[in-house]
Amino acid sequence: MTAVQEGPGQQQRQVRALVGLLAATALVYPLLLCAVRLTFAQLLVVDLGGTLLWLAAGAACSVAAVAALRWGVDRPVRSPWLLTGLLPPAAFEAWLLWPLLVG
Repeated sequence: MTAVQEGPGQQQRQVRALVGLLAATALVYPLLLCAVRLTFAQLLVVDLGGTLLWLAAGAACSVAAVAALRWGVDRPVRSPWLLTGLLPPAAFEAWLLWPLLVG
């Protein structure tokens, strides 16, 4: 049996996909840290500044992870769906923080 020779274009796509996957995987751990810190900032000791900080950091990690995956599969990184996916968690956070903001 002979090995199938891959062209440089195919190798470049595979490398790009692996780098995108690696970058997205590397962003999972900071995202998990943001989720844990956000939980502590909201539930144990109510800290409005900490909540907003960790919420912004978590949203940035989420968008960066999706962007890295999209870059890896050679799709446009800018997409309205990247930000649309953040609407349900943002609405939930706004619902949790509403009493602190108005009171």
